[in-house]
Amino acid sequence: MDHHTVAAVSITGTCLDVLGSLYLAYDLLGGHHGPLRLLTRAVTYAVVFGIGYGLGLGLLFGVASGIATGITLSIELNRAARGLDHYSLLWEGVFSAIRGIGFGLGLYRIVGFRFAIAFSLLITIGQIFAYSRGMRPAMDYMAARRPRLTRRQFWSTVVRTVGYIASAVICGTFIHHVEHTWAFAIRIGLVTGLVTGVGATVNPYIEYYADNLPERRLGAFGIGLILCGFAMQSLQYWLALFDVHLS
Repeated sequence: MDHHTVAAVSITGTCLDVLGSLYLAYDLLGGHHGPLRLLTRAVTYAVVFGIGYGLGLGLLFGVASGIATGITLSIELNRAARGLDHYSLLWEGVFSAIRGIGFGLGLYRIVGFRFAIAFSLLITIGQIFAYSRGMRPAMDYMAARRPRLTRRQFWSTVVRTVGYIASAVICGTFIHHVEHTWAFAIRIGLVTGLVTGVGATVNPYIEYYADNLPERRLGAFGIGLILCGFAMQSLQYWLALFDVHLS
């Protein structure tokens, strides 16, 4: 374990403490009509996508892409939950750029700066094109107590998988060479595609509970976040206590 990993764990723990405190302050933030509805979505989607991306492409990628995806998806889906029309293409381009930056930050230590920048640009352009064709996170929106994956969501997941593979191959071939370009590109495509498909499938379930969780469960969730944050923040001190060597 190196110092960067310990720092990332400690920062994540601090963020969990802050989020837990916000959940405990549910009433002070306006109750059912306050910002916690949006925050619940952001945290949930960040965790779901962060874990999926992290398992497939490493901790840093999971944290960076999970946060970027969670924030942008929560904003878009919160708007859909209120029965409003989607954002303008300009704002959707901003959301695409945020996700692209998150993916680039996650890939930086794996493939280098040039590959990460080029990949971010390509997938941002690809996402904006997809938005212009009606493929967006709130497509076929529904809040229900069961998972669901529509035909359009399935094919958008397939398109995303192919697009990410193609982007990685282009970057690996023409921008910055990486070993086993095709294997790495397929890995990126399959991980993002699989996580996207799972996220779209459980989306109705998450949306339902984001708007219907009782206050006590929100408070209990806040306490759980604080305890997890405390455990993660204390990791650095446990390592020092037991004289664990850091690289």
